[in-house]
Amino acid sequence: MRLLKSTVHPNIESLDDSSFLRLAARGIILKGEEVLMLYTQRYDDYTLPGGGIDDGENQVEGLIRELAEETGAQNIRNVEAFGLYEEYRPSYKGDFNIMQMRSYCYTCEIDDELGETRLEDYEVKNGMKAVWINVHEAIKHNLDTIKNSEKKGMSIERETFLLSLIRDELLETSK
Repeated sequence: MRLLKSTVHPNIESLDDSSFLRLAARGIILKGEEVLMLYTQRYDDYTLPGGGIDDGENQVEGLIRELAEETGAQNIRNVEAFGLYEEYRPSYKGDFNIMQMRSYCYTCEIDDELGETRLEDYEVKNGMKAVWINVHEAIKHNLDTIKNSEKKGMSIERETFLLSLIRDELLETSK
């Protein structure tokens, strides 16, 4: 899978510090210029649906499970690799200083109708919900949040980069 970008959080002084690896899968689902996103009220941002790959799952299995849980996506099909976004962030696990996160991004198709979600408690508390939004509007919203919000999360830079790449590489082919 092609490497889309590798980033190091500004608070990390050395990649030699103790670290752990977290693998995630994220879905890119388009209908014209609309993209299926997760809006999170706590951070006031839009993120691609997806999340951690569980032990024993491959990337696509993790993607399918996460899409179903977070968005209610049904009949997930035509899964194609888009690219890898790698980031090094400060870790909040006591034994480690750095979390290396690899987000494997895939394009796919789903049925038009979304089913029931199975959000985790923290996702519900953060006000997370699946929404269809115009790619350009999602980028503008996230850029405004980056510029103006004190409550933004660490993932917003990744998500805004990915949305811009989706706009630049996929919108022309999805028309």
